[in-house]
Amino acid sequence: MEVKLENLSKVFPGTKGRPSTTAVDRMNLTIPDGQLVGLLGPSGCGKSTTLYMISGLHKPTDGKIFFGDQDVTNVPPEKRGIGLVFQNYALYPHLTVKQNIMFPLENIRPKMPKEEMVAIANEMAKLVDIDRYMDRKPKELSGGQQQRVAIARALAKKPQVLLLDEPLSNLDARLRLQTREEIKRIQRETGITTIFVTHDQEEAMSISDFIVVMKFGEIQQIGKPQDVYDEPANLFVAKFLGSPAINVFDGEIKNNRLYINDKLMSTSGYIGKGELDLGSEDAFSAFAAAGYKGTYNDYLKLVYHHEVKNDEELPEENKKNEHVEEVIYEKGEEIFDREFQNIILERMEELGTKLQKLEVVEALEKVREDHGLNRIVKIAVRPESFEINPKGKIPVDVSNIEHIGRDVSVVGHISEQESKVRILIPSELSNQLTSDKIYFSPKKYYVFETSGKRLK
Repeated sequence: MEVKLENLSKVFPGTKGRPSTTAVDRMNLTIPDGQLVGLLGPSGCGKSTTLYMISGLHKPTDGKIFFGDQDVTNVPPEKRGIGLVFQNYALYPHLTVKQNIMFPLENIRPKMPKEEMVAIANEMAKLVDIDRYMDRKPKELSGGQQQRVAIARALAKKPQVLLLDEPLSNLDARLRLQTREEIKRIQRETGITTIFVTHDQEEAMSISDFIVVMKFGEIQQIGKPQDVYDEPANLFVAKFLGSPAINVFDGEIKNNRLYINDKLMSTSGYIGKGELDLGSEDAFSAFAAAGYKGTYNDYLKLVYHHEVKNDEELPEENKKNEHVEEVIYEKGEEIFDREFQNIILERMEELGTKLQKLEVVEALEKVREDHGLNRIVKIAVRPESFEINPKGKIPVDVSNIEHIGRDVSVVGHISEQESKVRILIPSELSNQLTSDKIYFSPKKYYVFETSGKRLK
């Protein structure tokens, strides 16, 4: 059964003193018939809310849900033909495994013969490999076995769509590995369209036909797991996927060339020329975006006429004059010094306006991005994408070397960069780690704007 979401949104109304929350924001997604799809993202990204809207447990604020050609947006859950498995199993403790699996069948009308219900329960139990535990109560089963009972119960009604909400989160590492393979096998054998929610990237990538990466209620990227890993659409996806995590460095596009620590990395394919004038209206718009409430005239006063006298120092005649005419400041000479943005922030703070430096820097970089000027960018390299190279552009001060299976993990630091770097190399190359400073070259790297947009 194909599942299609059209402009699907869910807004939870605010409570007293708290604003409303947009959990899912105009989502468009088509899940092909018979596919196993993982909704992946950090806590609070809207993946479970999406699942509950598909199931009918949450009513969308806007948008539509289709199962095939049928609009099921307002169809109650029990009539949608779905099977739903919760992360806490939700089994009835006083019923046996057989009775738990049969429970949803008992509410079918016209009433199903008991022999048929038992036959279906036995079939589902065999499918999930718990047929030898049919007379046990849930408390007599392991966590993995209880989860399989929950899956068997969801499959008993032969649903068109199977929905799994973080089905493995309550299991230990060994059982998670085993149960996720079981889920994949069951889905392949039944051919049921299956959607499961997880924050575990390894789990999603290991069994999904394709994954949907979400953030703040919006889809960031859709694709086959390996494709999304190899070609992340933005910086969020690049950082979210991968273990160990991707290395992210500050680079710079300057005169249409890419640099890291003032070392040239690429001579073509990048647009960025000229500097941002910090006295311009464009620069002012960045400070305004970061929370500055003054006018452009106020801003020019800070930039070009920053000395402010206390009221006590003003001449007596000015204190009494209530109609002092506002001074209109004119833009002065161009200011290209990046450090001057910190001076502007300090002047604002002296006058009682304190902005977050990071927000200002990001807003200024966004202006530089929009106008194609020289700017800071993020260069990302996956740990396995480095190679040792005496002429490499990335000198790493090594602080720790670990052996992980057949690989060697090098942990260190690059001068002028805030974040640490982790590099994976094959163990047979470990004899090349002969000093505390090693030079590397990236076999593949990604370039992103500071806003997260992918450049190359």
